[in-house]
Amino acid sequence: MKPEDLLLLVSREMPYGKYKGRLFADLPGHYLNWFAREGFPKSEVGRLLQLMQEIDHNGLSALLDPLRKPRS
Repeated sequence: MKPEDLLLLVSREMPYGKYKGRLFADLPGHYLNWFAREGFPKSEVGRLLQLMQEIDHNGLSALLDPLRKPRS
């Protein structure tokens, strides 16, 4: 993991699937766990999904809150 990956989780949107358009940091745990069971894509998307699943699984999602941009 690179520190920049954490910023990507709060700024990059899921490009396809049921949750297309939702930030990686906002994907539900059951969706992330599905990928963990079925296999992550072999791409940057898969790498970010895997990182977010690990963060969510360990209850560390709140660590991303300071990185989020304030909504105006």
